[in-house]
Parts: sequence; structure tokens; C-alpha cells
Amino acid sequence: MRLAGDPLDSAFFLRPVHVVAPALIGCSLLVDGVGGLVVECEAYDRLDPASHSFAGPTPRNASMFGPPARAYVYRSYGIHWLLNLVCGAEGAGEAVLVRALEPTHGLEAMRARRGGAKDRLLCAGPGRLGQALAIGAALDGEPVGGRLALHARTHEPAIATGPRVGISRARELPWRYAASGNPFVSSPRP
Repeated sequence: MRLAGDPLDSAFFLRPVHVVAPALIGCSLLVDGVGGLVVECEAYDRLDPASHSFAGPTPRNASMFGPPARAYVYRSYGIHWLLNLVCGAEGAGEAVLVRALEPTHGLEAMRARRGGAKDRLLCAGPGRLGQALAIGAALDGEPVGGRLALHARTHEPAIATGPRVGISRARELPWRYAASGNPFVSSPRP
């Protein structure tokens, strides 16, 4: 199945994270040909106490300070690999956490990686998404356009906003974006 929208380039990501995050809803994201439509994400910037970039660059978060249109991948709680997309100018320390996809490509591979989970739960949440797309440390720093393919959305979706989940600081900020009414969004729905 061919992706409908034009490939996204670095110019798309060379904008503030709070512009890029909602613009990603409805875009296609594939890792090695497996993935789907972005239906949920969260924004993190350098001034955000919940962001990995808040205290400055470290070996763990170096990719987050790199050039835009690259993956920032990290391990959460020693279990799940999470995928972020770097935004803003180099050194900005901004990234979008991809929280959920509506699976469209490589469903058999995703089902196998997720142990036969129902399609609605294949990529509903960043840990599930990481497992379904076989995200790992090797993807950290990879540019968009290679193994990591992103294509523009073909229609303007209705977007719901709400507080971010799974963090302890700055939870109240409405920097979680989701395709309104989409059943593939993780719980609790914004």
C-alpha cells in the first residue's frame, strides 16, 4: 500500500514543537515499512520540567538537541523504547513523543510483535507502539526519510487536546494532541 501524502522533510520539523505536534496528527509514520497514521502525540520543549531536555544535554538525550527531523529514542522504565521526533533548530531540545498510531501497514508483523493483540491495541500508547514497530536504540538519531518514513496528511483532522499522561511534572499542560474520536487513541482519551 502506497502512502498518499508527500514525504515530510526537515523544513516541516524546523518549527516549534507546539506547531509540529498538532500538525503530525493524520500524518503517516512507518519504520522499516511498518506503521500507520499518527493519531496521538505529546509536545516537550526545553522549558518544560517534564522534558528530558530541561536540565540540558546529556549522553542519553543528545539526539533531542540534534538537528530536526531525526528520531530521539529512549528506554522508559527499563522496559519500552519510545519514539520521539526532534523539532526546532539544532540545540533547541524539543521533541514530539509519538503516543499512538492507527495501524495501516505491516499489520501481521505488528500482531506478531505484540503477541496477537487486538488491532485497536497494537499501537495505542507509546510502549505498545514501540513494540509494534520494533523501535530500539539503533533508531536513535536516524533521520526522517530512511528507515523512518513520514508523509503528510491528506486531510485536516479534528484534533482534541488535553493534559499529558505518564509524567509527574507539568501534567496539566494541554500539550497532548489526538485525532478526535479516533478509536486507536490511548486511554484516557483527551
